[in-house]
Amino acid sequence: MTRLLIARGHSLGGPCVKERTFIAVKPDGVQRRLIGQIIHRFERRGFKLVGMKLLQVSKDLLSEHYCQLTKKPFYPDLVDYMTSGPVVAMVWEGPDIVKTSRMMVGHTNPAEAHAGTIRADFSFHISRNVVHASDSTEGAQREIQLWFDGKDLLNWDCIDQSVTSEL
Repeated sequence: MTRLLIARGHSLGGPCVKERTFIAVKPDGVQRRLIGQIIHRFERRGFKLVGMKLLQVSKDLLSEHYCQLTKKPFYPDLVDYMTSGPVVAMVWEGPDIVKTSRMMVGHTNPAEAHAGTIRADFSFHISRNVVHASDSTEGAQREIQLWFDGKDLLNWDCIDQSVTSEL
């Protein structure tokens, strides 16, 4: 169901809450030069980029990021994969962005992802699924704090903000 947004940040379904989420282009997405196409999809949806960096991820950061997976048998392979090349870490802002970005990214297993999602369009295998997206608002807050210092995130007014989020 699509929500119409109206003036002063309210929608027909109640107040419009701007959220932030964490999105990361994983090493296979960076190696395959998919960064621009992934950014383009978020921009096309009217979301605002407020932080971005290219980095080689440390095992320490990954152990915090994937803390719930450290006991899983695939965890060592996940760490090897995530440290195999650069990652593009991003913070995006917009109404209902956590939920919307999860739909845009698609199912973790690309074989089960709906057509038109990032993973359906670009991923080959569950272990090489191109992109990470926070799974909840709480998860997004935790991940943003792990990957970014507060000073690394910009609060800025996007010229089309009134068109894309405050109709």
